[in-house]
Amino acid sequence: MTLEQKIGQFFFPAVFINDSEANIQATEKLIRDHNIGGLTFFHSRASAATNYETKKKVALNNHSYQRLQQLIQRYQKCAPTPLLMSIDAEWGLAMRVEKTPQYPYAITLGALPESDSGLVYEVGKQIGLDLKAAGIHYNLAPLADINNNPNNPVIGYRSFGESKHKVSLFALEYLRGMRDVGILGCLKHFPGHGNTSVDSHLGLPVLEETLDQLTANEWYPFIKAIEQNVDSIMIGHLAVPALHDGKNISATLSKTVIETLLRKQLKFDGLVISDALNMHSVAQLYAKKGQLEWEAFNAGNDVLCFAENIPEGVQEILQNATPQRIEESYARLLKCKEKAGLFAPNTAIKTTLDFETTADLNQKIAQQTITKIKDTANTALVLEAAQKGTLAQLSLYQPSSNSFFETIAPTLQAPSFCIENEDPSVIVSLKEQLHQYDTLIVALFVPKAKPLDNFGISDGVLAFLNQLLQSKKCVLYVFGNPYALAVIPNLQLASGIVQVYQDFAVFQENAAIQLVENRFCPGTLPVHLDVVGSLFV
Repeated sequence: MTLEQKIGQFFFPAVFINDSEANIQATEKLIRDHNIGGLTFFHSRASAATNYETKKKVALNNHSYQRLQQLIQRYQKCAPTPLLMSIDAEWGLAMRVEKTPQYPYAITLGALPESDSGLVYEVGKQIGLDLKAAGIHYNLAPLADINNNPNNPVIGYRSFGESKHKVSLFALEYLRGMRDVGILGCLKHFPGHGNTSVDSHLGLPVLEETLDQLTANEWYPFIKAIEQNVDSIMIGHLAVPALHDGKNISATLSKTVIETLLRKQLKFDGLVISDALNMHSVAQLYAKKGQLEWEAFNAGNDVLCFAENIPEGVQEILQNATPQRIEESYARLLKCKEKAGLFAPNTAIKTTLDFETTADLNQKIAQQTITKIKDTANTALVLEAAQKGTLAQLSLYQPSSNSFFETIAPTLQAPSFCIENEDPSVIVSLKEQLHQYDTLIVALFVPKAKPLDNFGISDGVLAFLNQLLQSKKCVLYVFGNPYALAVIPNLQLASGIVQVYQDFAVFQENAAIQLVENRFCPGTLPVHLDVVGSLFV
């Protein structure tokens, strides 16, 4: 290859599964004209993170998986050099593709006892097999971010938790699972996105720790992964003033972070990939097209993810980079392509998805993660109320015909009520209907995983829940992000609280069995919540 052709290999533009034919042909032209090295798949333009926050309508397509397979074959066919196909699949292909296996969020896995780390390995392995079936070689996951900031708007549920040891152990198990089935992994977001309060898709987060604090905590999982020869590390769009004499410079554009710290100090010689270059924290920094791509490459990134100015970027790097620097990055990328089997003879690959194995795995995880936060004899309390006819069930944000209540039904006879939307008249009516019941099983299906606007829980629902906690004996089951507990007023008045993490049917069924049989809850909260300490006052 010429140097220019090798530079083309560093570009991984975003491609969209549900895109127009015109856009697909434009991508094919980019691949042919610039010898593109790889692609990063997203569901659609509207669902890409920088657009999603603008609430653009996302059109769903039940055939996205088949379309993904078709596009991969089509793009590979037109590529001068085999393409390294990548995707964000932190909790499986379902993160980007409908009707594909979904695994629990990292925060859910973080509730597992460390002795069950093998389940995290199995998650990584199964996700790897799903990606392989689709034709993907490279998963831009998992996170090694330690989530020690409850107000983090973007990491939270995507992190294994706040313990550096557990984050490190589980990230390594996830990576090992993928590696064992031939899928490349990627730790993100170096130098650590956990203790930030700004979404880097929309602005520049600032990590205020000192160098000693970063070394002791944020970098611990990355250091352990480097010792285990992790394939790649993604650089986050976040500033670390302690590394730049107090200046807020994005790590993605910092030689200090990548060349001095990651390469020389931490001895990482694997592939370094930038976070998406369309993200608002860096995308508007340079008026000249191609300069951002050059600055990111010059800082030490080998792969430029979601680059939007490819022809200009290729020329800027060609004009400014040394041949030695180009060859170094090309060698790292080539090593990953060889490891992923891109140059091996074509072999038959299973193209179907194994939903049955995923279901069995999720069942085990549901059993081992359920976490009892407060217990005042929950089972005895609801059984006694059911016998007296004073027990009712209330579902928040799902219909009363949910799997949790349906599994409870054969054992506990109690009427069910629900609030599915924000209609104030429903709440007014429920107040009257619930008046005769003194004990409630409350199932809160947290609407959103991110903390914005109280995780999607309306002020009206929170006020109603507050009234119920003050006036009745409430046993609360929370299906969703555990950080949502902190927004519930007077939570300490609840008679019982159980954290379930996911709303998958298998998690609901397991929670119901736990309640009626008073089963042991082996899970532990993966993050610290100030509210928990006051629950027993």
